[in-house]
Amino acid sequence: MREFDVILEPEPEGGYTVTVPGLPGCISYGSTHEEAVEMIKEAIQGYLESMAAHKQSLPTPVRREYDRVKIAA
Repeated sequence: MREFDVILEPEPEGGYTVTVPGLPGCISYGSTHEEAVEMIKEAIQGYLESMAAHKQSLPTPVRREYDRVKIAA
């Protein structure tokens, strides 16, 4: 089993756009957080299958750390 970091960005009109930093161009959308996660899982699977079909080496998952900081503004 492989793990990939994903970024969920809420859209102003509703729903979420999801990207995978370790897989350039792998993007999806879902109306809810849960749907967005399921949709990006399918997108990742398709991305990896396409790479394998084209004899491209599969990427090594990139681990990133994110945090939140507060500043006076």
